Amino acid sequence: MTRIVVTGAAGFIGSNIVKGLNARGITDIIAVDDLTQGDKYRNLADLQIADYVDADSFYSRFAQGGYGRVEAVFHEGACSDTMEMNGKYMMENNYTLSCNLFQACRSQGTRLLYASSAATYGGSASFVETPEFERPLNVYGYSKLLFDQHMRLACGPDFQRTPSQVVGFRYFNVYGPREQHKGRMASVAFHQYHQFKADGKVKLFGEYGGYAAGGQMRDFVFIDDVVAVNLWFFDHPEKSGIFNLGTGKAQPFNDIAHAVVNVLHTAPIRLHDAVTSGLIDYVPFPDALRGKYQCHTQADLTALRATGCDHVFADVHTGVTRYIHQLMQG
Repeated sequence: MTRIVVTGAAGFIGSNIVKGLNARGITDIIAVDDLTQGDKYRNLADLQIADYVDADSFYSRFAQGGYGRVEAVFHEGACSDTMEMNGKYMMENNYTLSCNLFQACRSQGTRLLYASSAATYGGSASFVETPEFERPLNVYGYSKLLFDQHMRLACGPDFQRTPSQVVGFRYFNVYGPREQHKGRMASVAFHQYHQFKADGKVKLFGEYGGYAAGGQMRDFVFIDDVVAVNLWFFDHPEKSGIFNLGTGKAQPFNDIAHAVVNVLHTAPIRLHDAVTSGLIDYVPFPDALRGKYQCHTQADLTALRATGCDHVFADVHTGVTRYIHQLMQG
């Protein structure tokens, strides 16, 4: 039986990866997390795992071979709050711990598929997985970038020096089920669903950075697509490297709002009419985010496609519509 470890297993992406593994009949899964925030248990309650291990206990025991033969680690555990300013805490969680995990995986011949982030690009206008475009705007982005750099040094720039698979995924703006615990870091679609239910309207930032109100653009990627790409690499252990994981198509925040409103409103409505009727409300751009905000992201998928991964990604209308219907079901 294939034994898998998923760190951050009670989190958003981690729990969806467990769900994806379960759909394949894989249940020998060691779920690693910190359930200090107890309501995260809901993300695991309907899933099949072999064991749950607290993050404080797992890493040292794993390094000693305490869990037997592990085929692969999906390393999703991290501090993902981009507004967290405690750099010491961020580096310990996102860099040092990940370096130690990599060493343990390498010594045991365990494959490592880990979460990087599009935040590594920060203020860059191009999103290609090479150093000249890596300009993080916060310590979160830097912590993710530093581990990517560590992997390049350890595995070689083309990851040719790794006996076992190592893959880093630079996640763009992921949205979908099982993110309810994330608070302010949950997706725009999640917040807008609850805004509309509470107030009958959704909120977006006004103009900023040369973009019109609601016109700032991100590469929004549905969680099912993120899981599918993770599992494609799991099926192709000969493929290693750092890869963007987004749709390859930037869309404005207005598209998210429009999709949310069209599901929850009494009848479909055009974007212009949703704005003029007050269903979409623009608020001033917050001072706290000025100079720290990516106004445009779009994954370059050249490297991903070169591996042979031809997964077709959902656009915002398709993914958000599906997600809002799932939220409505409770």
